[in-house]
Amino acid sequence: MAILLSLSVSPHPPSPNSTIPKTPSLSIANPKTTTLFTRRPLILKFSSLLVVSFAPLQYPLAHSSAESSSPAKPSLSGIVNTKSWFQFFGDGFSIRVPPEFEDMMEPEDFNSGLSLYGDKVKPKTFAARFASSNGSEVVSVIIRPTNQLKITFLEAQDITDLGSLKEAAKIFVPGGATLYSARTIKIKEDEGFRTYYFYEFGRYNQHVALFTAVNSGKAIIAGAAAPESKWEDDGVKLRSAAISMTVL
Repeated sequence: MAILLSLSVSPHPPSPNSTIPKTPSLSIANPKTTTLFTRRPLILKFSSLLVVSFAPLQYPLAHSSAESSSPAKPSLSGIVNTKSWFQFFGDGFSIRVPPEFEDMMEPEDFNSGLSLYGDKVKPKTFAARFASSNGSEVVSVIIRPTNQLKITFLEAQDITDLGSLKEAAKIFVPGGATLYSARTIKIKEDEGFRTYYFYEFGRYNQHVALFTAVNSGKAIIAGAAAPESKWEDDGVKLRSAAISMTVL
């Protein structure tokens, strides 16, 4: 199955299994909504890259830095300090929001996942969703039960329960994508270390950075997407936003 979809003070990429401390929280301002409706179709187009494809993986990945020492492009080439960014708190996670990005969640997004009078529950697509002023760059978070991602009788407690970094790529990276980088990152918590998987890939002229971890049977997946043409200028910012996601 495939699911498509900012943390260190150093400008250099974290090494595999690196330890990254949590950052203090900041309150988030009320978002602007004046241009929401005119940009919504474009935002949905880019958000669709971060949603899901639960179909079996039918095509091999074009390139995988998890398998090869010569990936198609260098991807985790830098991240920025995100301490000054707004910090959004969601259901079991927090994430830093790039400056001038707006909250694109709508009332129906918050009502999803609720059942009234026995009605069938509508799955909640996004746990958080933010976009640039023109809607071309999107930062989103989705939450999925791990048993929807991998058939198992046991409740996953860690991302490694879904497989190795290479094995889990079949879940989180869509078929036909060009995988530029894949990394395992460990973040220190009060009771030890939590393992996160990071993937960066391209598909249909879009560039995506994805950061994910598991907690209590749920996979929390943060993604940042933009057109390839904008990634050279804004990729560091978007990559930093994705990996700022922290499981609470």
